[in-house]
Order: sequence, then C-alpha cells, then structure tokens
Amino acid sequence: MPELSTVHHVSLSVTDLERSREWYERVLLLHEVRSATIAGVTLTVLGASGFSLTLCQHPANRGEPFQETVTGLDHLSFAVADVEALRAWVAHFDRVGVAHSPIAEDPFGPVLVFRDPDNIQLELVVGGPGR
Repeated sequence: MPELSTVHHVSLSVTDLERSREWYERVLLLHEVRSATIAGVTLTVLGASGFSLTLCQHPANRGEPFQETVTGLDHLSFAVADVEALRAWVAHFDRVGVAHSPIAEDPFGPVLVFRDPDNIQLELVVGGPGR
C-alpha cells in the first residue's frame, strides 16, 4: 500500500506578496528560499528547519480577505514543543506587534491563535499530529 511520508509544502494565496513575505519573515522567522513566476503566478518559497511555505500572488486575485467559512483552507497550524515555547512566541508576537489570542486549552492541546495580513488564521499548538 502506498504511503505519504510528510507534507512537502503548504501554499497560500495572498493579495500582496511583498507585504506577506515581509510579515512571515518578521513574525514566523522564516527566510526566503527562492522566488519564481510560473504561468503568470508569482511565488515566493519561505523556509525554516525543514519546513517550507509558499506564498502565491495570482493575477486574478480580487483582493478579498481570507474566510475560513468558504470551502478550502480553514487554518494552518504549526507544532511547538511545549507551553514554554508558546510563551516565547507570545513574547515575540508582542515585540513585533502581532495581535494574538491568549494561550488556550482546546481538545487538541494548548493553542495560540493569530492571523496574517490576509486574515488567514494561523495557530501554534503544543505537540505533533494526532497528539
């Protein structure tokens, strides 16, 4: 039976590629790996510690903010080691001026919620998949 080994990357559509690239670098401490334009779509790949996130700006993008209630992506969640790591992220977000929820306990474990410039909901959660 074939198996999936891991997620290769996640790609998010954004309204302003430069603004989003700067935000993800400053807020999530990612760094640009490469950029390209493919079939009119401008892409920037950001990475950190074996993970890559692609930001895409499509020419047909109407500039509407993200809504998790529309079919497609609901949110993107990143794993962190423990609650101390969440507290360190809270301090970092406060330093760089990013609004966020308090650390909360949900059925999947302690979680910290915040949003990117296009209103895409992002989470930091203690533990790995299936915790």
